[in-house]
Amino acid sequence: MAATVQRGAIGPLVGAIDQGTSSTRFLVFNANTAELLSHHQVELKQKFPKEGWVEQDPKEILQSVYECVEKTCEKLKQLNVDIANIKAVGVSNQRETTVVWDKITGEPLHNAIVWLDLRTQSTVDRLLKRIPGHDKSYLKSRTGLPLSTYFSAVKFRWLLDNVKEVGQAVKEERAKFGTIDSWLIWSLTGGKDGGIHCTDVTNASRTMLFNIHTLEWDAELCKFFDIPMDILPSVRSSSEIYGLMSSGALTGVPISGCLGDQSAALVGQMCFRDGQAKNTYGTGCFLLCNTGQKPAVSEHGLLTTVAYKLGRDKPACYALEGSVAIAGAVVRWLRDNLGFAKSSGEIEMLAAEVGSSYGCYFVPAFSGLYAPYWEPSARGIICGLTQFTNKKHIAYAALEAVCFQTREILDAMNKDCGIPLSQLQVDGGMTNNKILMQLQADILCIPVVKPSMPETTALGAAMAAGAAEGVGVWSLNPDDLTAVTCERFEPQINSEESECRYARWKRAVKKSMGWETSEPHPGNAK
Repeated sequence: MAATVQRGAIGPLVGAIDQGTSSTRFLVFNANTAELLSHHQVELKQKFPKEGWVEQDPKEILQSVYECVEKTCEKLKQLNVDIANIKAVGVSNQRETTVVWDKITGEPLHNAIVWLDLRTQSTVDRLLKRIPGHDKSYLKSRTGLPLSTYFSAVKFRWLLDNVKEVGQAVKEERAKFGTIDSWLIWSLTGGKDGGIHCTDVTNASRTMLFNIHTLEWDAELCKFFDIPMDILPSVRSSSEIYGLMSSGALTGVPISGCLGDQSAALVGQMCFRDGQAKNTYGTGCFLLCNTGQKPAVSEHGLLTTVAYKLGRDKPACYALEGSVAIAGAVVRWLRDNLGFAKSSGEIEMLAAEVGSSYGCYFVPAFSGLYAPYWEPSARGIICGLTQFTNKKHIAYAALEAVCFQTREILDAMNKDCGIPLSQLQVDGGMTNNKILMQLQADILCIPVVKPSMPETTALGAAMAAGAAEGVGVWSLNPDDLTAVTCERFEPQINSEESECRYARWKRAVKKSMGWETSEPHPGNAK
């Protein structure tokens, strides 16, 4: 980053709130060049009140956003940049994480239930009993999604069934429901004093209450989950002015972009053509392939989701998505739960020292298996252990697990699309790990391509905000988009070795299944 920037030498700027599972960031980009000028990051706590439960404090999330905005603005002033040049703010957020709050007090009625959370398995089982043949795909024709603990409707249903304050507030018409984007936009545009209660099509499409064909909340889906429609946010496009920032350094600046984090990364990677795909490595791992203006139905365990709708009058584009619950989270688990290292970087160094797992396989199914299996009964296993195995081999097996899970999704996507990807575009925090990127190329047997500026999630939110009608400082015309310089990782092992390791991984996955039921067992008695 330049030590000082000549005042007035840079064009309009756009800010992006990137609210993820493990951290919040605010980043500011030059709208003419897509250059990142400054940013600030705050790590977030996750709470695990019971086995399989994952929560976050919505007020801590909101406070982290305020802190990141203020600190980034201070850094820009030190760089001699006039923050009056910030013309718009975009929001990208962890999807499916569910918040219910009181519109009169502005207070959350419970901690946010995070997308990874498994407490709703009994809710899912109960709903499945009402479905002919207990078919998980019963709602897929409308929602693009299988019935799973992952999506927001079952989390909200659980809150209604189990948290007295939530049920009471709904009865008294004080409750507002939303994903993290809705909570942030409502709070940042005034909260209880006139905040705007909205979401965008990409986040709405992850709730199981949204019809991906009509692009509206669906009365029959709401009836199925028994969720009142009047507490849902209004659904908007991903690029339009929702409201103005109501406090802090950016008071009066429009919030004009909103995309779930994986859609934001697809936009930031400029995957605007059918068949273009990207994989984001964060807490989880998410591979999205743009399928154009018609939703494609997967026969191989992938989700159909809204990719983006970049303007009120613009068409919606769709994507096929493969979701892996645990990617970066496995490194964090080795660091925090097992004490393998003091930092995530040390885990990479441990893996580098051995350069192989020596036949050790790690299936990190901590929250069951997501795509392509959708198997909630799975749990994490490490197998193939011998007396020779040490923590370095397990660290290597953990990195390999991220790559094998991506390979499973890519295989499913190639079957669904019929045209195998010739290379994989990647982004997200874990792409800084060069061993992981090389492993990924080896296991996929195709090149892995990483942009030199890996902040594509925030960039996508900034692009949507800057391009919004009434802001108009960022052109999304393909000819105007800045070419991205990339780093390429070519496969370095022969495909036979890769196939052999992949086949053993699939054996390990089979062994991870069928461990858990929603019935309590004696070992869990508290």
